[in-house]
Amino acid sequence: MKMEIRYAAKGDLPAIVEIYNQAIGEKNATADIAPVKVDDRLNWLKEHTQDKYPVWVLLKDGLIAGWCSLSPYRPGRMALRYTAEISYYVHRDFRRQGIASALTEKAIDACEDLNLKTLFAILFEINTGSTRLLEKYGFELWGRMPDIADIDGKEISHVIYGLRVRD
Repeated sequence: MKMEIRYAAKGDLPAIVEIYNQAIGEKNATADIAPVKVDDRLNWLKEHTQDKYPVWVLLKDGLIAGWCSLSPYRPGRMALRYTAEISYYVHRDFRRQGIASALTEKAIDACEDLNLKTLFAILFEINTGSTRLLEKYGFELWGRMPDIADIDGKEISHVIYGLRVRD
């Protein structure tokens, strides 16, 4: 099975949105609670430029199996310009096949060219799969915000995992 990672294009948005909406429906990977539409993500994709904050898609046998983005942390605050938030989502049909690992490796490897020093991820504490993945790549627990998310009356804690990629 062939895997390829490339920059996301506008034509990839339907698949990106489908994958993200799966995560919304599963209620354990994002704080969004209502499905998004392709039109809702157009500006998001435009704001993610290949030279600083890219979005990548991973294709497996020609199908988009997952995606990963690097996003600015507190845009406009120049002291934070070397830091980015990593996010990744995998289509439910392709989970546990190394997709998130490949995307995370791609993001870490790209940091030098993107002039980034630090990556962090914000995730639900109940998302143990992502916790294990991040720890596998050297991310460490940097913080915990107890019970700040409310999904269908269930309070969920957010955790922050960080990685110093380079000095």
